[in-house]
Amino acid sequence: MHRSHRRLAGFGIGTGVMLAAIVGGGTQAAFAVDPDDLESRVTVAGVMNHLEALQSIADANAGNRAIGTPGYEASGEYIESVLEAAGYSPVRQDFQATTQAIDEYEITLLGVTTDSDSVDPAPARVPMEGTTETDPAGIVGAELVAPTTATGCSAADWAGADATGKVAVVSRGICAFSEKSLAAADAGAIALLVYNNEDGPLNGTLGEQLPEYIPSIGITQAEGAAVLADLASPTPQTVDLLVQETTTTVDTFNIIAETPNSTVKDNVVMLGAHLDSVPEGPGINDNGSGSAAILETAVQLAASGTINNTVRFAWWGAEEVGLVGSTHYVDDLVENDPAALDEIATYLNFDMVGSPNYVISVYDANESSFPAPVEVPEGSIATEAALTDYFDSIGQPWIDTAFDGRSDYDAFIANDVPASGLFTGADDVKTAEQVSLFGGTAGITHDPNYHQAGDDIENISPEALRISLGAIASVTASLANDTSAINGVVPPVTEVPPTTTPSVVEPAADGTAALAATGADDALALAPLGLLVMATGVVLVGVRMRAGARAATARTDSRE
Repeated sequence: MHRSHRRLAGFGIGTGVMLAAIVGGGTQAAFAVDPDDLESRVTVAGVMNHLEALQSIADANAGNRAIGTPGYEASGEYIESVLEAAGYSPVRQDFQATTQAIDEYEITLLGVTTDSDSVDPAPARVPMEGTTETDPAGIVGAELVAPTTATGCSAADWAGADATGKVAVVSRGICAFSEKSLAAADAGAIALLVYNNEDGPLNGTLGEQLPEYIPSIGITQAEGAAVLADLASPTPQTVDLLVQETTTTVDTFNIIAETPNSTVKDNVVMLGAHLDSVPEGPGINDNGSGSAAILETAVQLAASGTINNTVRFAWWGAEEVGLVGSTHYVDDLVENDPAALDEIATYLNFDMVGSPNYVISVYDANESSFPAPVEVPEGSIATEAALTDYFDSIGQPWIDTAFDGRSDYDAFIANDVPASGLFTGADDVKTAEQVSLFGGTAGITHDPNYHQAGDDIENISPEALRISLGAIASVTASLANDTSAINGVVPPVTEVPPTTTPSVVEPAADGTAALAATGADDALALAPLGLLVMATGVVLVGVRMRAGARAATARTDSRE
């Protein structure tokens, strides 16, 4: 069920302000940011300027912005320069990460061989980020085995299955890929195949590489079904696998900046996007789009006058090699400043918000479409609702995307910080139903240039970007004002003193001047007028709500 809280909130605020005016006193929220105003100033043109800069940086640095390269350093310097010009004091958080380059890869499964030289292999078989390698001779003629519980997340899931010396075949879902790799290894398996639980290839991430992992490969849902069917045959086939790689430890960094114009320092709304690309391309959609979107939001929020809650922005490093930067940030808070972690009201993640064959999807914290394979922190459902209510209020279709920790919100939710975010699609195939909602082309992926050299400035959908920016700006402004729906923290208020302006003096019936009435009698005398004014205010607010779709259309034009 999709709700429209944003409209109801507008009604409540409008009525409350009107009543305060009627009685001549009361309270009002301190330092409110107008969501519509911020939304109008966070424009597609502004974000595209940042994306052009990131494209130029990639062009000048071997075509990419991957960690440990001059392209990433230049990307960081650009983000910092824009923030400093807007009045922020950005801080670099240094850490180390391990990069992985697959030197040699070959797998023969069900009689079909895929190797490093395969172009658009079908079916897709993708080594996971963070996978370990095989011995140089590879795995030859290994039997396949499935756990007793398909997802293979724990020792209990493997109870009764003999996996020793075999290649495990498990389903995506319920737990992280890293847990599947460790559970299979503990059961005695020598490699892992994870089949998708939806259409499309599976590009999995184990996280920072650990020696306890076994070589781990993502395969399609259809091939997984074929493997399981073959296992049930009298003479199941075997698998050959070779993975050889080079790993390198590199120095890299996150960039953290928070609003200089906030009054409440211990209630923090956090927005994040990873800044690094893959080595194969400039990463303008993945994830220049999210990085540029929050950068322009930060610039415009700083120009909004004094605000209530602190808004903290993060540009993560090393997401593409296993969510390393965001994990380092959260782990550092857990170890060195747990109070600061508790001050984060919610975390909003923006990883790919300009996909060319886009969908508009929101992380499904309430599990209305996808069971979450992770614990969902309290407050995440309200964070999701902040985004979906915005879309509902402007009549914008949206769908759920799994709340599965596959991006930089993972470390936050693992430490009980509420989270949600937006995603316009990567390697999933667009369905006919999605075309009916968002347009585009069925039967191809949401981003055909995902993790490729073609993820350049021409790979951005301005329409996807426009829709995403509206939600990012509006929700950021709303949460800068008030996070009480998420964490119960009520914003501070300022007292509005009663007015003592006398009534207009009218001549009395005998021609003398009547004294202006004051006090309670005056309030009673003005009550009918007050009710009339309140009714007028409610009507005006109602008219504003009914005009929401038209106003949204006008904002569409102003943001482009």
